Amino acid sequence: MNLREYFKKMKGSTRGTPPRVNNSEIFWSWTGAFIGIAAVGWLNLQFFSGRDITLLIGSFGASAVLIYGAVRSPLAQPRNLMGGHVFSAVIGVICWKLLGQNLWLAEATAVATAIAVMHATRTLHPPGGATALIAVAGSPAIHKLGFLYVLIPATIGPLILLLIALLVNNIPASRRYPEIWF
Repeated sequence: MNLREYFKKMKGSTRGTPPRVNNSEIFWSWTGAFIGIAAVGWLNLQFFSGRDITLLIGSFGASAVLIYGAVRSPLAQPRNLMGGHVFSAVIGVICWKLLGQNLWLAEATAVATAIAVMHATRTLHPPGGATALIAVAGSPAIHKLGFLYVLIPATIGPLILLLIALLVNNIPASRRYPEIWF
């Protein structure tokens, strides 16, 4: 490929804008995301408030977009949701422990390795990259959790989101979740 072809690829495709979704889809996406994040947030408040542990991390917002707003996406399926967060959390904690003295190196290694492992295990879930990054770049309270971070929040939080997704996404006849389990 020559240089001209290389830069031409950056123009994008000619597919146009994404299609609109109907109001029902918007409503159910909003409802699922609201209930899912509210459930995790409420449980966090009830059980972890005032402690050096949290049940809710930022990457769950991105997971909500996928599992409530893009229910048919391969990236939104339960295997991807759970595996993506769990594998990425393990990798993030390991990178913090081994490379934390070089923050930029730990951050880059955590995200890149999380992507590679998610690909290798067929659990690609983009918010997993953020889960790995949070393990490294997070607060001292996150670092203090060590491998507990893998369980709380990276396993329990997505499990709650998944349960809500199963309940809410299957209410309307026009939706079905999941497409695949494994």
